[in-house]
Amino acid sequence: MKHEITSLNTKRTLAESLKNVMKRKSFSKITVSEIIADCGLNRKTFYYHFEDIFSLLKWMFESEAIEVVKQFDLLVEYEEALAFIMDYIEQNDYILSCAYDDIGRDQMKRFFFADFIELIASLIDSAEREAGRCLDAEYKQFLGCFYTEALAGMLLDWMKNYKDRNRQQVIDYLVHTMKASMTGILTQAPVREAIQGKATEEAPLA
Repeated sequence: MKHEITSLNTKRTLAESLKNVMKRKSFSKITVSEIIADCGLNRKTFYYHFEDIFSLLKWMFESEAIEVVKQFDLLVEYEEALAFIMDYIEQNDYILSCAYDDIGRDQMKRFFFADFIELIASLIDSAEREAGRCLDAEYKQFLGCFYTEALAGMLLDWMKNYKDRNRQQVIDYLVHTMKASMTGILTQAPVREAIQGKATEEAPLA
């Protein structure tokens, strides 16, 4: 346990130094030497914890934002989860903009895709249990990708334009769209079987 805590603290130290360096230069031009010089650690320590600077950046976003969002009950706390993500984007504007400008929108979407699709999958699982239905497996996979692409795209758009947008309106629109569409999907989409194990007829897509 002591080793795990020490390792976590080291990672956080490296992440803070990455943030410091990102304040003064573009992400693609940052070197490991600059990061370790900022925090006083050595190169061996950096590579013990991270493969490269990109993996440090990803860990930083995951530990500071994604892991926190996973603690929400996304079936009932849509709004709180979205508000937290938006707060994180606003508070770390310069970091996200630095990464966005260097690696581009498409790469940023791919960067978060695995984490976002995991969150969406858990949301769909919870909605299925709540409705007492099981979606067809292939359709469920399609649905996960669909929502992930949409949510990631909207959040990236928020990151670039939040100063010109009505925050609460964006949250309200996203919450309404997710809830209404999920309800409709679970009512009309192809299903595998009821949660209770009883066979059901496949309902056609609307």
